[in-house]
Amino acid sequence: MAHPDDVDFGCAGTIALWTDAGIEVSYLMVTDGDAGGDERTGDGADMARVRRAEQRKAAEIVGVHDVRHLGYPDGRLVPSLELRRDIARVIRQVRPQRMIIPSPDRNWERMAPSHPDHLAAGEAAINAVYPDARNPHAHPELLAEEGLAAWTVPEVWLSNGLAPNRWPDITGTFERKIAAIAAHASQVSDVEGLSGAMRDWLAANAARGGLPEGRLAESYQVVSTL
Repeated sequence: MAHPDDVDFGCAGTIALWTDAGIEVSYLMVTDGDAGGDERTGDGADMARVRRAEQRKAAEIVGVHDVRHLGYPDGRLVPSLELRRDIARVIRQVRPQRMIIPSPDRNWERMAPSHPDHLAAGEAAINAVYPDARNPHAHPELLAEEGLAAWTVPEVWLSNGLAPNRWPDITGTFERKIAAIAAHASQVSDVEGLSGAMRDWLAANAARGGLPEGRLAESYQVVSTL
C-alpha cells in the first residue's frame, strides 16, 4: 500500500479473516505518510515515526506481525524502476501466494481511492509482480548480490478495482477493522462517524456482491497472473 492506514481502510476486514484462518500476512508500506496529519506540531520525520508506530499497532489488531516500510516520500511517488525493484525484492523475500495492491486505474466516480500515490504504488506493484519478480534477469542484482531467486505471484487482488468480482463477507471482523482504523489517531478523529459511514459503504458492497441483507463486505478485482 502507498501509505500507512490505506490497508486498514481498504482491506483490514479481509486480512482479519485470513489471519483467523491461519494465513500468514505481511504488510509493505511504500511511504511513511510523512505528509499526512492536519494537526501536528513536528516535521515530516516526526510524522513518519508516528505513522509507522500507528501502522504496527493497527496490524497487531488484525493479526499481522510482519510490517515492512520502503520509506519513499509521501505525495511524490512515481512508478519508477527503483520502486519496482524494491517491491520485487520484498516479493522474492516473502514469496507470497497472493497480493493485495491498490488499483492503478483512476476511478472518476470516487476520487479518494485515486490519490496519485495510490495509482503509482499500484502501477509499480503490478509491474513488480509481472514481469519483474518472476524474471531472474530483471533487476539482476537481486539474484547476483542478494541471492533472491525469482518468484511468481499467482494471484493479485486489486483494492478499489474498477471491475470488482470478489466480495469477502467481513461482518464478523468489522469491529476489528474499525479498531485498526482508529489506531491511526494522527489521521482519524471522528471514529464513530467514520464507523457509520464505513458500515453503509460496506453494506452497499455486500449488496453488489449478492450477500444477504445486513451483511458487510469489502470488494476486490481478483486477477490471475498465470
